[in-house]
Amino acid sequence: MPDADSPLEAKQYHQDILQKNTPFFLKGSGAYDWGMQNRLARVFRPDSGRAVMLAIDHGYFQGPTTGLERIDVDVLPLVPYVDALFVTRGIVRSVVPAMTQAPIWLRASGGPSILKELSDEEIALDMEDALRLNAVGVGVQVFIGGPFETKTVHNMTRLVDAGLRHGVPVLGVTAVGRELARDARYLGLACRIIAELGAQVVKTYYCDPDFDKVTAACPVPIVMAGGTKLPELAALEMAYNAIQGGAAGVDMGRNIFQSDSPIAMLRAVRKVVHENMPPREALELYETLRREHDPQPLVSAR
Repeated sequence: MPDADSPLEAKQYHQDILQKNTPFFLKGSGAYDWGMQNRLARVFRPDSGRAVMLAIDHGYFQGPTTGLERIDVDVLPLVPYVDALFVTRGIVRSVVPAMTQAPIWLRASGGPSILKELSDEEIALDMEDALRLNAVGVGVQVFIGGPFETKTVHNMTRLVDAGLRHGVPVLGVTAVGRELARDARYLGLACRIIAELGAQVVKTYYCDPDFDKVTAACPVPIVMAGGTKLPELAALEMAYNAIQGGAAGVDMGRNIFQSDSPIAMLRAVRKVVHENMPPREALELYETLRREHDPQPLVSAR
């Protein structure tokens, strides 16, 4: 029978301690269901409130990108150092081991290649397949100001509806066309629209000046896109400035996997994002780690 071996007097109910309802730590996320909050907390570290995501989804529109020709050889060694991997389902199933512990954030839009109009995208992933792959979230490109702006917005809102049904957060990615400036006015517009229409996280580019105004006006977390390959110091400065300007993390790709030492660069970026390490200190760390990971052969002095 219940309690046969333990009298009521021996139990501890701690009546003097009120039950604690811990508020969720992430900006704008306090009203989400438990499952969605739990998925977000697997990506954004509760101690720092930030995340380092590695974007390797470039092949979905531009094929074998430099540095991503062999993901099994060049990218999988980076996975232990990331908070999440932003990737396509094709790569997950064909290359990423099921034993991988890093959370998977899936690319969910696609269609045109670099040979066509990029904004003419469709939803390319069913939410049920995201669940089969145990994804923590899905990401969709939104082309504010592009020729197919309305269609890409509706792609996102349909995924948001499906995500709310299943507890899966949606990352809305601000896509900047050739004719659009990456300034605070445009990025602020795009980020706010994406958040207003339901995305739980927004990915956008860093801009100077006024990036802090972009993040302040966005009611959900922003993660910074890395963009084109920069010298290591410049990339670390950009990440640092974005974090100090209110970003909740980074989703970098080429500035990691096209680096001379991707593991060293990724570890340096983690210090910047999670520990506010200044860029020049992070560069020194990068150089030290680069020598450890990629030691140069000894050269005879003769």
